[in-house]
Amino acid sequence: MSSLCFSVPQTVRTELFNPINKRFISPARIYHHRSKCELNRRGFALRGIVATGASVMGSSLVAEPAQGLERLPFKPEGYNFWTWRGHKIHYVEQGEGSPIVLIHGFGASAFHWRYNIPELAKKYKVYAIDLLGFGWSEKAIIEYDALVWRDQVVDFLKEIVKEPAILVGNSLGGFTALVSAAGLPEQVVGVALLNSAGQFGDANREPSKSEETVLQKFFLKPLKEIFQRVVLGFLFWQAKQPARIESVLKSVYINTSNVDDYLVESITRPAADPNAGEVYYRLMTRFMMNQSKYTLDSVLSELSCPLLLLWGDRDPWVGPAKAIRIKEFYPNTSIVNLQAGHCPHDEVPELVNKALVDWLSTLTSKSSLQTV
Repeated sequence: MSSLCFSVPQTVRTELFNPINKRFISPARIYHHRSKCELNRRGFALRGIVATGASVMGSSLVAEPAQGLERLPFKPEGYNFWTWRGHKIHYVEQGEGSPIVLIHGFGASAFHWRYNIPELAKKYKVYAIDLLGFGWSEKAIIEYDALVWRDQVVDFLKEIVKEPAILVGNSLGGFTALVSAAGLPEQVVGVALLNSAGQFGDANREPSKSEETVLQKFFLKPLKEIFQRVVLGFLFWQAKQPARIESVLKSVYINTSNVDDYLVESITRPAADPNAGEVYYRLMTRFMMNQSKYTLDSVLSELSCPLLLLWGDRDPWVGPAKAIRIKEFYPNTSIVNLQAGHCPHDEVPELVNKALVDWLSTLTSKSSLQTV
């Protein structure tokens, strides 16, 4: 079902859609900030780790990042599988060292980190997990919400990783990384977000409370569900066609040369699962349309570790203004602005990999100093 995010209405795609852009490298602007983490509204222990901005080349470059970069081999059968709450979960594991967990965005999979896993695995132990309902993980027929994926990642850290780790997430995966870090602060030493999903709450908005009438419950609601199933069923069928996927990908890539068979197949193959259509329907009607109860400010209020924002400034859905607002709300934040779209890790992987490694080295050195 991974491809179907491409047919989501514009208002929904704004926060949770995971388009994939291509590479066009230009100067990165870096904002440095050094301070101890002071937000502890829910009582989580503070680490007080000092975060610094990552160093990224300052001169203009135009490159073909796909050339000369090692790429994760595509395996139609997947890599590793873990059973979580009776469901089959796919993940990739490579390298040795301190662990990094990569979390994909809406409609993607672990294969979306194809240019990041091999490079990061040279220095770290890298995990890339498929969230339940996406990629090579089981298309479980359950009620989906952000807490399902939080619980999945938290248990993955406990059962598979088994030591303090860095969480890295794009789009929906970014928000999942945040709620997971807030839920397991003792095992998450840092979070990196790439054009993260999630919205800040509206303090002036009062929750609407209305009782459901008999007419609404037994007549209008069933009719609405039938209509939604028909419409979304058609959108599902249309969006999973390879030609349609390629066309949409090319419309959101800055440089379309990276829209290749690898990328298209990593999106189309999961959509062939018999349960993919039902999962898509549930995501569209019950998860993506009911996100107001999960806000960035509420989650950031619980965070207690350094935060890195790797932000594609040319993202048509989640622009740099959100990164600035996150930093204002959560001071223990470093920002690296990149001339990229919604998925800089696939568009400018060289810069993203370097920024991550530089930032990780500052966390490692700081932790070493604190233990002396």
